[in-house]
Formats: sequence, C-alpha cells, structure tokens
Amino acid sequence: MSNAAFPHAQELQNIVAGEHRSSAHKARDAARHTIEMFGFFGIAPEMCIVDIWPTTGWTTELLAPFVRGSGKLIAPHFAADHKDGLCRRQRAAFEAKLAANPELYDQVEVSDFGRGLYEYAAPESVDMVITLRNFHNWMWSDYVEPALASFFNVLKQGGILALEEHRGDPNQPQDPQAKTLYVREDYIVDAITGCGFELLAASEINANPKDTKDHPKGALSLPPNFWGVDDRAPYEAIGESDRMLLKFCKP
Repeated sequence: MSNAAFPHAQELQNIVAGEHRSSAHKARDAARHTIEMFGFFGIAPEMCIVDIWPTTGWTTELLAPFVRGSGKLIAPHFAADHKDGLCRRQRAAFEAKLAANPELYDQVEVSDFGRGLYEYAAPESVDMVITLRNFHNWMWSDYVEPALASFFNVLKQGGILALEEHRGDPNQPQDPQAKTLYVREDYIVDAITGCGFELLAASEINANPKDTKDHPKGALSLPPNFWGVDDRAPYEAIGESDRMLLKFCKP
C-alpha cells in the first residue's frame, strides 16, 4: 500500500518523527515499514485498538498519540507477577514509560494478557486487535485457541485482527512449538479462520527474501537481537526476518 492510499499517513508520519520516541525504536522504522504496515491494517484515530503485548512500547509510542482524544488504546501486557523475570521487568519498565509522559500516555489502559488472562476488554467493544510477532509464543506455550477466541470475543462485528509473524518455510513441516519463531503462513491462516475469522488480505510489505530461516537461534539471530551469533555482519546483511502481514475480520 502506498502512503497516498492511507488517509492518515501524514498524521502518523508526524508521530513517527516525534521527539517522544526512543532512538532504538526509530532505528527500526525502515525495516518495519511503519507507515505502510499500519496503513495496511487500516488504523483510524476514532478506533478502540487492543495492542497485544506492547513489551517495550514501540507500538504504544505510535498508537497512543494517534488515537488520543478520539479513540482508545488498550495495552494488554505481561502480568506484573509473571513467573519469568524478563516479562516482569518489561511490564514494570512499560508502566514507568507511561507514567513519565502523561501528556501522551495517560489514556492508555494497561491490562494483562497471557495463559488464562483473557479479560482485558469488554466483549464486542473493540475495533481492532493488533498482535505483532506473538503467535509463536502461544504455540510454544500451547494456548493458541483460547488466545484467538479472546480476540474474537472482544472484537465488534466487522472488527479487525491484524497480525505480523515471522514466516516459516512452506516446504518444511511446522514445528508445533515454533521454537525458531518461524510459523508457516498457511498454518496461521488455518488456525485463525478455524476460530471463526475471515481472511481479508495479506501483504508482502515486510517480506525479506534474503532470510534463509536456518539461523542458530532462529529469527532471534537476526537484527535487532543477534542471539547465538559471534559475527554479526552476515546477519546484518540479511536484515530483519521475513514476515507476513495478515488482516482478518470478525464476520
């Protein structure tokens, strides 16, 4: 999608360039194709948007000011008492980030999402659920179906489920736990349509044909993480992973 086809492109571009954003997050805009991706999803300022697991707040820096005053942003994060220390620290850092800039973030509703934690929004109250590179985690921990059912529950009729995920090799069997983080596109489509959603569109905005998908730590070996990598240069040359963008509708 060209920026011209996205009516809120300039508005979002102004937010992307804002001084409130961290330098680390700005550095990833080129690889993430920020304006094009959100344009494909079809975000609008008046929407109630659920952003599943915002972690360090890359999406929050963009979506909170975008919907502020006209819509609503709900940010289901890791539980504050999560058993994993990294998840607890990310939740605490996220809340501190919001508290440090109330002029932008005072209207963000922080809640919990994870295994057994599905009451983050009222039924049929949400226009869009956005989830970026999270599907593999639910496979690993075996709660894909209840996670998807919770999205279906909170979305209004006609509401959108917008998803990004590391794209697996369609010629290889799908690891049911997705331990490399790569998930076959057909696997995801089958899982989500099996929960009642309709596939509206797919985009190649974040495709990367240089990604061979056979790295020491899977997608985590690629930028920006470089896990399990001694020499970063070959992985920097590949860039971020090959990713699918999918848009589904609750009929």
